[in-house]
Parts: sequence; structure tokens; C-alpha cells
Amino acid sequence: MMVVIFLFSAQSSSQLPNFDWADKFVKKGGHVIGYAILALLYWRAFEFKRNKRWVAWLLVLLYASTDEFHQSFVPGRHPTIWDVMIFDNLGALISLWLVARHRKQKRPAPSRPIV
Repeated sequence: MMVVIFLFSAQSSSQLPNFDWADKFVKKGGHVIGYAILALLYWRAFEFKRNKRWVAWLLVLLYASTDEFHQSFVPGRHPTIWDVMIFDNLGALISLWLVARHRKQKRPAPSRPIV
């Protein structure tokens, strides 16, 4: 996923498609989805341990920050902290929350001793 994100951000602005009226929505949605997937993959690498969820989130923000820095070297692109703090962060938080909620619901209820 990191390679996919890197390849998208390595494209100059002239190589990126224009989605007309939906351009910002599609591109910012790509940030949300890409970093949501990355967060899940990081957490999966930590075997979905509850105490590692925030480590996965932090790794996403670190990678997003380096990706924005990388964009400063790509013609026609510019880094923006808002992509990291809003769109990348939002994708990571939503996906981690949804998976944590799903995993919590899947856990069997603790058995109670019969008295």
C-alpha cells in the first residue's frame, strides 16, 4: 500500500486525471481510502493487538507526513499539512475504529460459571 501511495504522489499534476466537478472529492477521497487501508495493514501486522492500534495510527501519520514532503519534489505538486491532518488522519481513524468495533462484536461472551 505504501508503494501505491508513493506512485500516486510521484505523478506530476499534468499526469493526474481531472475529474471535472468531482475532482477534489475523488482525490481527497483517495487520501481517505488509501490511508484507511494502510492503517488496517499496519494494525494487521501487529496481529490486531488492541494496544498496538494507536501505533498503527501513528505510523500512518508519519508515512503521510513523509509522503507530503516527497510531493514537494514533484513538478506541479505541493505538500499540505491539511491532507495529513484531515484526510489521511480521518481515513486511518475511521478504519481503525470500524475494525475495532467489528472485532469487539465478534468476540464470544465470557462464559459464566454455573453455580
